[in-house]
Amino acid sequence: MPVIQLPFNFRPRPYQLPFFRAMDGGLKRAVLVHHRRAGKDKCAFNYMAKESFKRVGIYYYFFPTYNQGRKVLWDGIDRDGFKFLDHIPKQLRKGDPNQTEMKLNLINGSIIQVVGSDNVDTIVGTNPVGCVFSEYPLQDPSGWDFVRPILRENGGGAVFPYTPRGKNHGYDLYAMAKDNPEWFCQLLSINETYGQGGTVGPDEVEAERKSGMSENLIQQEYYVSFDAAVENAVFGEQMHKARTEGRITNVPYQSGLPVNTYWDIGRDGTASWFTQAVRNEVRVIDYFESFQSQLDIDLSELQKKGYVYGTHYFPHDGDYKDYKTGKTPKEIASNLGFSVEIVDKIGKQAQIDAARALFNRCWFDEKKCQRGIDALSSWYFAWDEKMRILSPLPVHSWASHGGDAFCQVALKHEDQDTWMPRDKYTKKPKRRFSAWAA
Repeated sequence: MPVIQLPFNFRPRPYQLPFFRAMDGGLKRAVLVHHRRAGKDKCAFNYMAKESFKRVGIYYYFFPTYNQGRKVLWDGIDRDGFKFLDHIPKQLRKGDPNQTEMKLNLINGSIIQVVGSDNVDTIVGTNPVGCVFSEYPLQDPSGWDFVRPILRENGGGAVFPYTPRGKNHGYDLYAMAKDNPEWFCQLLSINETYGQGGTVGPDEVEAERKSGMSENLIQQEYYVSFDAAVENAVFGEQMHKARTEGRITNVPYQSGLPVNTYWDIGRDGTASWFTQAVRNEVRVIDYFESFQSQLDIDLSELQKKGYVYGTHYFPHDGDYKDYKTGKTPKEIASNLGFSVEIVDKIGKQAQIDAARALFNRCWFDEKKCQRGIDALSSWYFAWDEKMRILSPLPVHSWASHGGDAFCQVALKHEDQDTWMPRDKYTKKPKRRFSAWAA
């Protein structure tokens, strides 16, 4: 068999060469924050292909969803008509690709598989030595949390190619990596790539602007701004404003003031927000989430938190009987001593509108609500490229549970009718939350 050089049928653009050199030099982690159409996935896939022949093992290419992985990479074709998978020539494959599992077996024993982070359970028990997390800001960060200790133990590598989606876990990863000598970190807008092999320049961006693309989206997609409001995020503007106004901060539990919880209960996951009301302020002090757990176990976790609870608001299906237990979620919670109220079902858009209206009065605890804040920042509407409009309903993803649960807050929250007594933080009554927030 003739010698085949990897990367195959791929020449890195000048701005991609530092990444390859850094990883070939011994680094195991990389964050590539690149603008739209910079060739992020083609670069990362060819790096993975090369690595799979340097070290035999399992390699996972993660996308936010299984379907997105099939569309972008497994069935993907570049502008020149070249298929992504053909960067691994047939001579190096063992048998035909597994279309159902999106898996390539290679002649040296390595396996490359495209995976949706919306179904991480499919890889439980495996031992990957290399992973790519494409569009990480849209992914469930628990996927990285799951494989991180495995890669640390076996010396494997991880690459994160993405475009910003506001200041969520994608931003946190970049902020950590940019000053970490164990990570290669690169942020590139069109200003850095145009004339260096990049295909997008100022003229193309101006054409997008004239055709109606918003300035926020232009700053995000082409100038890789983490500060731009995420327009296709359900709560993009609201989260952006909450950050700029300092309403994501330290929000301690105030003893003596009841804590209400607001739930989304699903077969694949459950989420709950914890709030305290102080006049017209909504203090969001905690967040809880579980996956494929039993409700009685989830409720026992709430009991451990030590809060004095008021009412627990369940969604409309909290009155639906589970065929396994023969009980409704409301019955299970009531039997454990919880006071439960069922929220009437209304349309999704009406729920979202109510939540958006409530946002200006919400203060979030940055640490205890981190997972929920990521969910609110990441819940998004799909963009129809052909019609150039957003879908009417949010995409169902890992972030949906936190988003749906927060909508329940908006539907049932009640402001405090009477002025609160003095508390241990201020020693005297305060009329502004920011006056005592640490």
